[in-house]
Amino acid sequence: MRAMVFDGTTPRLALRELPRPAPGPGQVLIRVEACGVCRTDLHVVDGELPEAALPLIPGHEIVGRVAGLGPGAEGVDEGARVGVPWLGHTCGRCEFCRSGRENLCDAPGFTGYTLNGGYAEYCVADARFVFPLPEPGDPVALAPLLCAGLIGYRCYAKAGTGRRLGLYGFGAAGHILCQIAVHEGREVFAFTRDGDVAAQDFARRLGAVHAGDSTAPAPAPLDAAVIFAPVGGLVPLALRSLKKGGRVVCGGIHMSDIPAFPYADLWQEREIVSVANLTRADGEAFFPLAEAAGVRTETVPYPLEEANRALEDLRAGALQGAAVLVP
Repeated sequence: MRAMVFDGTTPRLALRELPRPAPGPGQVLIRVEACGVCRTDLHVVDGELPEAALPLIPGHEIVGRVAGLGPGAEGVDEGARVGVPWLGHTCGRCEFCRSGRENLCDAPGFTGYTLNGGYAEYCVADARFVFPLPEPGDPVALAPLLCAGLIGYRCYAKAGTGRRLGLYGFGAAGHILCQIAVHEGREVFAFTRDGDVAAQDFARRLGAVHAGDSTAPAPAPLDAAVIFAPVGGLVPLALRSLKKGGRVVCGGIHMSDIPAFPYADLWQEREIVSVANLTRADGEAFFPLAEAAGVRTETVPYPLEEANRALEDLRAGALQGAAVLVP
């Protein structure tokens, strides 16, 4: 099979011909139809997440068809369309797994980071950690839901039920979450890179009541803010736009350092929290909600062998929506 492989020597992937993987106990073999390109993939190839299992096939927003079952694999059938997310395995034994917080597992496996992912024609996955997906759906359109959607949803749940929601960074996750929030009757305030008029217009088309530069204060006090951009300097800015008791949710796996800020900006029970990974329960809640909200993803497809160009376009902020690789 063809695969794009990261060996850690340079921040570029190499196209290689590799043996098709065989599913082990409890695993499924998946023929990849599409794989989204996530900012986490950038953090891996840029060395900001240093514990990658090298050499590595990145990619954790995988849509494909089950092409084979390993011994003991249950809950999926050959030929079924499934999605493979970032969380690819948990131990099931630690205190976090036992208490319904498998996203914090002490011995996890992560697709496209510690486990080979979907920048390839085939991959294997733990049958317990794949999600059934709609048969008639466009695989390219579905791919961003597997991380941008799922992590966005977890951030959304952490943000609480307040009416005014700020979104800092309006890319793959932001444009999905905006549609869900508008569907549920909330007011969305979108904040983008300074002068990014295209992203701001995009946010308004999806129902945002405000779209402006991230350095400017919100025009009305926010109940909560979700930060998707990996920029620590946005945290104090978002805090200053919160009403009393509001919450800033940091949704990235990696972020630059948060600068010092006055305690007065945090006082009156404002909070800063982070989101780590996802749980299978998030998927069970998110996919029906996305369908009810009529979520439509904005995507830019790339051939598998152009994964480096897709990553570079993401790095440069040249994308509206999400990049998706198609084998």
